[in-house]
Amino acid sequence: MGFFDRIKRGLTKTVQILNTDIRDLFKQKGRLADETFLNEMFEMFVKTDMGVTGSNEIVAEVRTQYRGRVVEMHDVLEIVKAKLKSLVAQPTAPIQFAEKGLTVIMVCGVNGSGKTTTIAKLTSMFVADGKKVVLGAADTFRAAAVEQLTIWAERLGAEIVVGVSGSDPASVAHKAIAKALEINADICIIDTAGRLQTQRNLMQELEKIRRVLTKQIPEAPHEVILILDATTGQNGISQAKYFTEAVKCTGIVLAKLDGTAKGGVVIAIRKQLDLPVKFIGVGESANDLALFDPNEFVDALFDETENTENTDNKTSAKNENR
Repeated sequence: MGFFDRIKRGLTKTVQILNTDIRDLFKQKGRLADETFLNEMFEMFVKTDMGVTGSNEIVAEVRTQYRGRVVEMHDVLEIVKAKLKSLVAQPTAPIQFAEKGLTVIMVCGVNGSGKTTTIAKLTSMFVADGKKVVLGAADTFRAAAVEQLTIWAERLGAEIVVGVSGSDPASVAHKAIAKALEINADICIIDTAGRLQTQRNLMQELEKIRRVLTKQIPEAPHEVILILDATTGQNGISQAKYFTEAVKCTGIVLAKLDGTAKGGVVIAIRKQLDLPVKFIGVGESANDLALFDPNEFVDALFDETENTENTDNKTSAKNENR
């Protein structure tokens, strides 16, 4: 399954809402682009968590192009898609590997954001690419997290370093790097305990882990990936700001995209934060991680709507020819 099909599957709930709302917007063939129409469009985009700023920019573009004119659905979709693509545009942002030697990836996020599952997906991707991976289970206060990560490591063929329950997470991170260097591994992924962005003492613990990694390898961590639960919508913006201030996040993985109608939050993230969305989680299995492609993401958002419109147009044409 290619990226486009996978992202379409992951965006099912968001696409269903957009498709329904867009069709409601154009109940009759042709619609006057007045302020009532534009306000309805704004509400439609906000509903998918695109954010007020991003939604305003999209509507402003439609207003500039079509205000006071009668418009068809395909004309509006063309403008909307072009504007969305400009809002989510970013440099191609896969993992930034070390120029030589070990690449260190630190993973953080709030409780229940999907960190452990995402680490498994990243590990699966790296192992499939022939890389030797070491996992550092630095979530030492939750035995279930260590157990889950250990199961994934065994299943995927990765090494794992764990510590005594309740021990210093930074010491586990240190041991994981040492192990990775010892066995000449390509990648070391450090898991960290979930924490709310407002828990200052726990954020300081995260800062300590980062400092320990940098002492061992000056360029490390090469990536600090924040896992955001897509179902939280706009709350993810606040999380990203606090975590980035603490540990200088380099990118985001948007998890659980398949379980929400708030897929538009990607637009809000790109609009408000200078962080690339590196991957998106589109399912539960170890292979359900897709490299984020901005253009295909936007196309997938409206694919069902356009397909429905094309079907309606063909049906209408057939009826006219009878």
